[in-house]
Amino acid sequence: MWTANFFIAGSLTMILPFLSLYIETFGDFSSEYVQRWSGLVFGVTFVTAFIFSPIWGRIGDKYGRKKVLIILGFGLSLCVLLMGFVSSVFWLLILRLFMGLFAGFISMSQALISTQTPRHIAGKVLGTLQTGNVSGGLFGPLIGGLLADSVGFQYTFLLTAVTTGIAATLVVFGVQEIKNPKEAKEKKYSGKEVLRYIFTTPMLLMIMLISSIIQIANFAIQPLLALYVGGLNGVATNIALLSGVAFSATGLGNLFFTRQWGKIGDRIGYEKVMMLLLLLSALIYLPQAFVTNIWQLVILRFILGTVIGGLIPCRTAYIRQVAPLSIQGEVLGYNASFRFFGNVIGPAMGGILAGFMGISSVFFVTSSLFIVAAVLLYFAIQRQPVTIKGREVEG
Repeated sequence: MWTANFFIAGSLTMILPFLSLYIETFGDFSSEYVQRWSGLVFGVTFVTAFIFSPIWGRIGDKYGRKKVLIILGFGLSLCVLLMGFVSSVFWLLILRLFMGLFAGFISMSQALISTQTPRHIAGKVLGTLQTGNVSGGLFGPLIGGLLADSVGFQYTFLLTAVTTGIAATLVVFGVQEIKNPKEAKEKKYSGKEVLRYIFTTPMLLMIMLISSIIQIANFAIQPLLALYVGGLNGVATNIALLSGVAFSATGLGNLFFTRQWGKIGDRIGYEKVMMLLLLLSALIYLPQAFVTNIWQLVILRFILGTVIGGLIPCRTAYIRQVAPLSIQGEVLGYNASFRFFGNVIGPAMGGILAGFMGISSVFFVTSSLFIVAAVLLYFAIQRQPVTIKGREVEG
């Protein structure tokens, strides 16, 4: 599953660097037209992903998570393949829309591994799985950009589709899903009961809100990072490269420390670790508004990556603790929906803030969001029944 996630994350990010350039090949368009459609084409995937992630989670809980992973993997592969043959931005938009339908591969893989893993090491195992996503996300844009320059857009889409198909094939032949006996004995929940369970468990709902906040923070600055880098002292050339370095530095920090935070969460409790990481994230986001040199920004974003990456395995491991095994796929699907919601809100919020108050204001607001999340998490922890604190929770 680590290898499959590496290929999927790499494939999904391989095509992002040149989407706007690909749109330009469809006709003689103004820069405003290309920018507008680039935003729509980029964001529409998250809209359908937001809707369908819980649905795939429910199907996986009922019929098998491996089966759903295979469908999602080959569905992504087909969508990417067809993108190489479109002749208008409208059909590219439609395919990106359908791509969101199959975008739940990562969250479904987390559900599969979570249910196959003893809960006392869930943080470490899920942290290890997360490094596959991060590694693919780091190498994907670089490889995609190199391929687009070397062999053209159409062959890049073709090779990306092949890579995604390989990931699905790995699941077919390399993954065995063993049904947990406890899961078979557990109560079967209806869709309404799952939603009721989430909204009547304050801590679980808070974890999902944190998922949105993390994505809002990441995506608020992502579209503006190149502009921010271009305004720093000494940056006059290679702006795209340097902004890529600054963005990738966060992923590199994730890669080195995500697993370690998961292991710490296994020992002392995931809630405590998440509280610490939210406060540290707020602390590290703030000085990014005051940097004057590209290397200051790169160092701060690397440190941010070492911290913020730990939130992912800890929140997934917490869900592994408290959610019944029979609905873990659906619960993680809703968690993915909260993340995709953040993906949609973040760029819009960042653009509005930057337009009115400058790019630096985005860092101030993001830091404040993390502080608010930490406070809300603290009160959610205080409201927990004593019986569900710590690692001995039975789902």
